[in-house]
Amino acid sequence: MQTTAETVMDFWRRVDARDWDGMAELLDEQFLAEYCHTGEEFDRDEFVELNRTYPGHWRAVVEEVVASDNEAVTRTRVKDGQYEYVVASFATVRDGAITRLIEVWTETAQAPPDLRSES
Repeated sequence: MQTTAETVMDFWRRVDARDWDGMAELLDEQFLAEYCHTGEEFDRDEFVELNRTYPGHWRAVVEEVVASDNEAVTRTRVKDGQYEYVVASFATVRDGAITRLIEVWTETAQAPPDLRSES
């Protein structure tokens, strides 16, 4: 059985390869994905279909992974030649399958917020 880190890296390899059936094999039957920046939630089939039908040919490169026994966080750069995003993914893994995935997506061209308080 794969470690948690290996499972999430395998997930991203399959996303990059556009291997949607292979990606589905890594998701638990009770899988739930959440895009916390939009409030959207997807079950296993909805998440696979979302990725399968998303327009364009996106590449995904994992830049960092931190994992424990059953949780992992990845920082991944996703781009299609025109747009580029960085996604932080928080995965829970049980028995070699991802049971929950929380993702936060941001555009790399987006300017950071001005956090200075005006006096």
